Parts: sequence; C-alpha cells; structure tokens
Amino acid sequence: MSDAGPLLQVRDLTAAFGRAGAAAPVVKGISFDVAPGEAVGFVGESGCGKSVTARAILRLAPEGASVTLGGRVAYRGRDLLQLPAREMEQVRGRRIAMVFQDPMASLNPVMTVGQQIDDMLRHHQNLSRRAARRRTVDLLGLVGIRDPASRADDYPHQFSGGMRQRVMIAMAVSCEPDLLIADEPTTALDVTVQAQILRLLLRLRHELGMALMLITHDFGVIAGMVEQVFVMHRGEIVERGAVDAIFRDPQHPYTRALLAAIPRIETARRSS
Repeated sequence: MSDAGPLLQVRDLTAAFGRAGAAAPVVKGISFDVAPGEAVGFVGESGCGKSVTARAILRLAPEGASVTLGGRVAYRGRDLLQLPAREMEQVRGRRIAMVFQDPMASLNPVMTVGQQIDDMLRHHQNLSRRAARRRTVDLLGLVGIRDPASRADDYPHQFSGGMRQRVMIAMAVSCEPDLLIADEPTTALDVTVQAQILRLLLRLRHELGMALMLITHDFGVIAGMVEQVFVMHRGEIVERGAVDAIFRDPQHPYTRALLAAIPRIETARRSS
C-alpha cells in the first residue's frame, strides 16, 4: 500500500434526492481525505448526511430513491463517480467495503450466512466452491463466532444481533479491502456487545492494514477508535480535526452540543 497520496480523496461531493430541477440537497459540497491505513470518524445527528455520504462513495442509493451525485470521489486517483458500472462493481466490496446499520435487513434471509460469504469470495476472488468455504469458515472464526464450520450453515435469524453484525463484518473484510466503511455498526446493540464490535473493528483494522471510516451519531463511540473526526450538520462538515483536539477544544457550537450530550458518570451520580 503506497503512502504517496490519499487512499480516498473527496472533493465538493453533493447528493440530492428527487427529480432534476426539484431535488432536495442532502450532502452539500463536502471535501475530505482518507490516508492509507487511517481511521476517520463522521459524527452528527440522524439526518445530517453521514450515511448518504458513505453510500455516495460507493454509488449506492436507497431502494426506489432517485439520487443525483456531484463532485469527485477519487479512489487511488480514479474518480468513482465516473467509472462504468462494471468497473465500479470491482471496487465495491473488493477495494472498498461497507458494514450497514441493520444486518438483518442487509443479509439474505433465505440463504445461509456461509453461502452469502462464499458468493462474495467466488465473485471477487474467483475461488472454487471448496476454497471459498474454507475461507468463509476462517473469516467467521476471525470475527469471533464459535464453531464457525457449523454456524456457516445457519440462517441469519438463527444469530443474535451482535453475531449478525459479526457476520456482516466477516463478509465486508473477506476480500481484505483497502477501506472499510462502518455505518452505525453498533446500532440497537447493548453496551457490552457494542464494545465488543468496536474492539473487533479496531483489531481487524490493524491486522489487515485497512483504512476505516466510522459513522456514528455518538462521540463516545469514536473515542479511541479514530485519528481524525469530521462533524456533520445539515449536510455540511462544520468542524474537522484530530480526535484529541476535538474532544479537548471543540470550536463549533454544534460540536460542543454533541460532546455535552455524552453521558458522564459524575452526572449520573448527582441525578441519582
């Protein structure tokens, strides 16, 4: 992996929903870089444009939605917004992968989890059926699923929420991507499982040498996870900086409000 320049370079990215001439802007000309192996966090309330930004990078639109994208999204110098669909398919999942908010909605309920990871490996890495299954079992073990050879034959509904998220992470890292986008990966998980998933992402990032783009509405989630933070509000990046600097000395009122919303033990004790 070369350190000569940014792995991902986003310039003046816009995303608008609706028909041409009457489209509502959701992402309004944001720019940022992600270096090879770097971890960055995007923080902001629901509806501020974080997830739309992540989907725009991979040219993924919500089902039935009409989305117009503008600007430039360069992966290793190639503008993803201009790539032909066939070439984009080789980037999506293989070079840049994504973990979505709701694994139950993202996994196919009528296919075993093993089949779904197998298909990913066979499509992107041209593995034989047997080799793909061996790799699938290894991946399920890598993300902490016990008895992976047996669990590979189970369906998504047979896993808990935390285990389904581990399956999604296994699928996302199966091709050892350069960049993993994790969109609210701990949504609806209890705090213990949330901590386990975040530790897993941190470990895999270092073991696989991949960059990480972590999206969340909670500043507490990214503490200790990323080097750079981008604070989004109403479709724009209103503050950016090193994570320690943002926590220590936030400049924007919205950033200060988000930090003030983090629950603190001292506050809980006083209220009780």
